[in-house]
Amino acid sequence: MHRYKDLKFWQLSRSFCKDIYHISNSFPSDEKFGLVSQLRRASVSIPSNIAEGASRKSNKDFARFLTIALGSCYEIETQLLLSLDLNFIDKETLKSLNNTLQQIIKMMSKFSSSLKI
Repeated sequence: MHRYKDLKFWQLSRSFCKDIYHISNSFPSDEKFGLVSQLRRASVSIPSNIAEGASRKSNKDFARFLTIALGSCYEIETQLLLSLDLNFIDKETLKSLNNTLQQIIKMMSKFSSSLKI
């Protein structure tokens, strides 16, 4: 078992989730059950899957949950691009969020590859 709260990518993904919630507050109200919901659920999925995976007894199980978290990262990347296309966010917001997302992806990928499975 790993101490997920000590993992830098878990800490960063938790902060990123908060950013997604704040940014999506400005989206049109008719997107509440559309893009807003999808973005928020996917952003919550990242730290949640890291935490759940860390509680597993095997590195193989942990790696599987990290793969799910990575999938959520790429889902968010696409949803942020769509948000830009729909003028819900500007290019600077996209760049900032995407930079953080790429940091999470890199750290998580590196950690995942270090697991002995």
